[in-house]
Amino acid sequence: MLIGELARRTGVSTRLLRYYEEQGLLRPQRDGLGYRSYAEDATDRVAYIREMLAAGLSTEDIRGLLSCAVEHDGTRWIQACETSVRIVDDRYSELADRIAELERQRALLTRQRAMIRDMAPAEHV
Repeated sequence: MLIGELARRTGVSTRLLRYYEEQGLLRPQRDGLGYRSYAEDATDRVAYIREMLAAGLSTEDIRGLLSCAVEHDGTRWIQACETSVRIVDDRYSELADRIAELERQRALLTRQRAMIRDMAPAEHV
């Protein structure tokens, strides 16, 4: 399929699809006229890229995950190669640290909020 069709099927702009190609996330074939031609599974690959971006991974990390991609029973999946384990574990740890920090900040604001409300005149509460 051509880039316009892939864009239509995935809801991703052609500009963004070209960016994914520049980042090494998509590898279309080129026909005799130089047009990009994508395999049918490119829609799944774009969906996977979008999911991993939403999970906070960089395009470099996603490229690493995709380097571990294998096909099994006609379905592409990410195997537990050293790279994929490291990338996912690192991002998971980063998120856990960020959540802990957000919970700490929330506790501080909860205490501050309670102090302010306790000290405020009744008509302003």
